[in-house]
Amino acid sequence: MDINEADICGLEVIVAEGGKAAPCCPHGPTLLFEKVRKGGEQGRRFYACSACRDRKECNFFQWEDDKVSEARRLAREAENQSKRATFTTQEDCSRFRKFAALPPDEKKFCQDCQTLLLPGEREVHSSHRTTAVSAAQLSRPSVLLRPLDNKKSNAQYLFTDRSANFLLDTLAGLGFRKVLCVGTPRLQELIKLRNLEQKREQMTSLLLDIDFRYSQFYSKNEFCHYNMFNHHFFDGEVSAAVLQAFLTESKGHKVVMVADPPFGGLVTPLANSFSLISQEWRKLQSSDCSNIDIPMMWIFPYFFEPRILQSLPSCTMLDYQVDYDNHPLYKHGKTGRKQSPVRVFTNISPRDIVLPKDEGYRFCSVCQRFVITKHCAKCNICPSKDGREWKHCSTCEKCVKPSWRHCQHCGHCALPDHPCGDSPADKGCFNCGSLEHKRKACLLKDTHRINRQSNAKSGGKHVSRALSKPKTKKSGAARRHKKLAVLSK
Repeated sequence: MDINEADICGLEVIVAEGGKAAPCCPHGPTLLFEKVRKGGEQGRRFYACSACRDRKECNFFQWEDDKVSEARRLAREAENQSKRATFTTQEDCSRFRKFAALPPDEKKFCQDCQTLLLPGEREVHSSHRTTAVSAAQLSRPSVLLRPLDNKKSNAQYLFTDRSANFLLDTLAGLGFRKVLCVGTPRLQELIKLRNLEQKREQMTSLLLDIDFRYSQFYSKNEFCHYNMFNHHFFDGEVSAAVLQAFLTESKGHKVVMVADPPFGGLVTPLANSFSLISQEWRKLQSSDCSNIDIPMMWIFPYFFEPRILQSLPSCTMLDYQVDYDNHPLYKHGKTGRKQSPVRVFTNISPRDIVLPKDEGYRFCSVCQRFVITKHCAKCNICPSKDGREWKHCSTCEKCVKPSWRHCQHCGHCALPDHPCGDSPADKGCFNCGSLEHKRKACLLKDTHRINRQSNAKSGGKHVSRALSKPKTKKSGAARRHKKLAVLSK
């Protein structure tokens, strides 16, 4: 599974630029991308879908400086509307109440349409595959619904009971009573099931998910159709008001956010959305929370640690390994990889999160948190990221994976069969060539942009090649969107 960020493949996501509104595709407002060339020269910007890296799923593409005709705009709006959910949230709530009141032998589910069927709708679905719905399935829609499996758009991997119970037990032990579930339907289900078992409401939850099928099973205060890559609510202000009401803490009920984005998702727009939720949470609190973020847990692979910490410096990566029921690798057992690379990034104090001792975790008195491997006195950290015992390299002056060896030619540790002689220029800054930082942190970045804009206005010779040599719309869009497709699972 290839997971590459924009700076690796030469694309940068432009976020938080006020003023001009982004055009919309069926998944809400699109994201603005910019191709970055070595030497600091910036290419032409374009809009593409925020949620899909597969053009078969969403083929939206538009240059930033394109002038869209009225006919094209209306055609887009019609297409976006045609791909919306069949029923509104209010209609889904009404249908669910009617469905729940039906006798057990009349509760049917269309597997082809992934829809709960009311008695008057069965004839329309007579040629489809239908199945009976039990009370247990109705309370666990993630088991009833067929998981989406496109790795380049909306693949759904669902927590195992082991991981879901650990997360919920941890949050309950820390005193949280309201859980904002962003892309975590299994956690939402477990909260509701525990409340039923205890015959009282211990916790409340709100599920924000791009899969509108879940709207069939929850009330308007339990589910919002939401895209976490662009912070877009498909039901507009109605859903935004639901989130605001949920984030308001009262009677000592503290809120925590748990997010499990698709692994192919870009860190920058995700962090931006989570920051916007955090800003909304701060505004709604009665006490002064101006300097803190909403308590959160972000579930993501460990190799994204540098980018997540760059976007959200208050977070720490825990050693706990999250596993999934329907992922071929990220689960325990003989059929999966022994060590899952998925971790929990959190701004909650790591020392307060107790990891299960029966799975090999122990408390490190030096690091003041639970870890899976031993402490390195030379690095003064517990270095392992993947669960294995790492070893210290005296030359590199850091701990590395046990399978790595120090390469004298490259001057750093790597796999024994790695290709030697890679250009170090590819690893540094595109603007100034320094190996100490990336382009995003370069002080010369804005200077390059100003010079480029100045040259373009004055008709100078240093205009970007993408602008000076226009290509056909079809070939240019296809080629650049093919680059975007690399940013996938």
